Amino acid sequence: MTTATYSLTKINTRNLTLGAIGRLAGGVPFGIMMAMMGMMPMIGMLIRVENAAVGWVVHLVISVVVGALYGHFAPAFSKSWGSATIAGVIYGVIWWVLGALILTPAMLGMFQMIFVIGQMQWLSLMGHIVYTVIMALVFKAMFARGQA
Repeated sequence: MTTATYSLTKINTRNLTLGAIGRLAGGVPFGIMMAMMGMMPMIGMLIRVENAAVGWVVHLVISVVVGALYGHFAPAFSKSWGSATIAGVIYGVIWWVLGALILTPAMLGMFQMIFVIGQMQWLSLMGHIVYTVIMALVFKAMFARGQA
């Protein structure tokens, strides 16, 4: 019987990987939604290439990095399905504020848009919450499997 342990100070590559996989599980549907809204070229502009395919790559790389970060802290918050869901909602709101309301407009030189909340930002909030809850639940399922 293998016991998976976690620590908030020690890096656990398994947890980083599970977080990245969980984030991709949520990030792909969110990316599809963003693509349907025509946002992928703007995501590509984060690295100065206005292209939908590049936007997809940038979105998925961001998803993996943010998911791995979640995987580092998640075991402390994923003791039950309910706490995993709540952690996913909170993480989604945090990344909505950091990503959609601060970093993206700043990186695009649109400083007047920082903290501006309109219809697109509300849709973005819904997307961030849905895909981080998916990430949290996928992480919880895979993490629990490793403890069996």
